[in-house]
Parts: sequence; C-alpha cells; structure tokens
Amino acid sequence: MSRAARVPSGLRARVVTVSDRAYTGGYADRSGPLAAEALGLIGFAVDEVVVVPDEAEAIVTALEAAVDADVHLVVTTGGTGLAPRDVTPEATRQVVDREVPGLADALRAAGREKVPTAVLSRGIVGVRGGTLVVNLPGSTGGVSDGVNVLAGVVGHAVAQIRGGGHGHDHGGMDDRDRDRDRDRDRDRDRGSGKA
Repeated sequence: MSRAARVPSGLRARVVTVSDRAYTGGYADRSGPLAAEALGLIGFAVDEVVVVPDEAEAIVTALEAAVDADVHLVVTTGGTGLAPRDVTPEATRQVVDREVPGLADALRAAGREKVPTAVLSRGIVGVRGGTLVVNLPGSTGGVSDGVNVLAGVVGHAVAQIRGGGHGHDHGGMDDRDRDRDRDRDRDRDRGSGKA
C-alpha cells in the first residue's frame, strides 16, 4: 500500500468489520485488522476493531457508538456486495446525514483494474456530525485499495467536516487555516452586527 499522504496528528479512526462468520468465530477477521493497521500507518490513532454480524441493527449501533465517541473516521469492511445479507450500505444510510458519492465512486474505481467485480460494491460514504463513515468491501484487496484512496483525501475531508480545511493544502487544518477562518468569521460577524 502506498502511504505517501499522512493525516494531521490527533485524528481518531475506528474499524467495524461486518461479517456473520467473523462474529461467530467461524473464521478469523483479516480485513478489519488490515484496515486498522493501514489507517495507523497514515497517522490515525485507531481504536480496537469492532466485529458485528450482517444485521442492520448491529451495524447501526456500532456506527452510532463511533459517532457518539467523536471518532473522526469510521471504516466498515464487509457487507457491501449483492448477497441477501449484505446490508452495510442500507444500515449506513440510517446513520449518515449526507452522502459523499464522489469518494464512494473513487473507492470502487480503485480496484476495478485488478478485480472487475469491484464495481459490484454498493458501499457508500457519508457524514454524520463530525464523523466521516466509509464502507469498504470485506476483501483484503478491497481494503488495501480503499485505504490508498483515503490516504490522499481523508485529512482534508475531516478538516472540512469539522469546519475548516477550505485551503488548498489538502492535508487538514494547520494554524494558518484556523487563524484565517477565525478572522473571516470575526469580520463577518462584525459586518452583520453580531460582534
């Protein structure tokens, strides 16, 4: 995996593996730990991987717990295909307020050259509060490809979600971004009589 981009320090991520078999101990979860390791390599402090069954209620509960814990990024692995129990996108839509279709499209496209069936992933990306929620496939290849895509944009995405990062450095908010945004907001408030 390419790790050229790094996120700003202090960002937290959580990985939720969605798999009946991993949940019941039928097989060892490989995609969740891989995602956690990869996110750590690009600079996230990563919580312990959460494993849930392919059930919408369990997925929603895990995602809402991450949002409530003020995690910056939640990555799910699994449950994005066409099988009857693949319900991760539907559960995610119950949690997010806004979708980010361009990023979901980029994640699908990343694996298409190596694995043509990557286009069958129904994974979505969305935002709830200050948290970016990303659905990745359950395969280790899909996770690797997905984190490579995220590495280049997730710092900037989180900065925008959290109220800044509109500059062009794409690496998150630095002190200049915060100072500029603070000054702009103060000037706007003075002009509207709020100050």
